[in-house]
Amino acid sequence: MLEVGEVAPEFELQNQHGETVSLSSFEGRVVVYFYPRANTSGCTTQACEFRDERPRFDERDVAIVGISDDPVEDLESFAEEYDLPFDLVSDEHGEVSTLYDSYGEKQMFGNTFDGVFRNTYVVGADGRIEAVYEDVTPEGHAESILADL
Repeated sequence: MLEVGEVAPEFELQNQHGETVSLSSFEGRVVVYFYPRANTSGCTTQACEFRDERPRFDERDVAIVGISDDPVEDLESFAEEYDLPFDLVSDEHGEVSTLYDSYGEKQMFGNTFDGVFRNTYVVGADGRIEAVYEDVTPEGHAESILADL
């Protein structure tokens, strides 16, 4: 995992609208959260909690961006279905997720595959990592970040 104080890796990825989003395009703090798969129960819970808590993040001038290896089209339908008001970006080949130590070999139901790990970083306005959350539980995660802010 990247550590507090390290410079967060820059990225440029397409969001659910097909627009390019970069880390440096955000002003102030940014919650960069990695999630395995759109429209799965845990990822939906996590995204909806960020949606529901968004006003409290806005009060603190903290942006939210979710990163998965889903294609843009899947992110678009996910964001529309759950009315997600923040950027979801596609890292289809896991390159950015790898830079954030959030991509690699996983096992499920006896199968081994590469995928995104559920990790979160809070990046400060100076581009340095302020907080690290590894292997998070989706339920209550947004609230725990808010408590730490």
